[in-house]
Amino acid sequence: MDWNRVVGRNVRRLRLARKLTQEDLAGEAGLAMRHLGRIERGTSSPTAVILGRLAEAMEVRPGVFFADDHDDDGA
Repeated sequence: MDWNRVVGRNVRRLRLARKLTQEDLAGEAGLAMRHLGRIERGTSSPTAVILGRLAEAMEVRPGVFFADDHDDDGA
């Protein structure tokens, strides 16, 4: 399983559900927007600290980023 893609997909899904732009979320989490984009695309592996900051910014538990409920084909 490609955990970077799973985490990235969940970060993006949660961000969009909260109607946040990448710029908004990156600012709230103290990240560069470019770094957030790489996380969402699954090309960067976020540290536990960064996942914690993203979780705090979106008011979720960090474990939600590892949920594999959403397949790539949308099923």
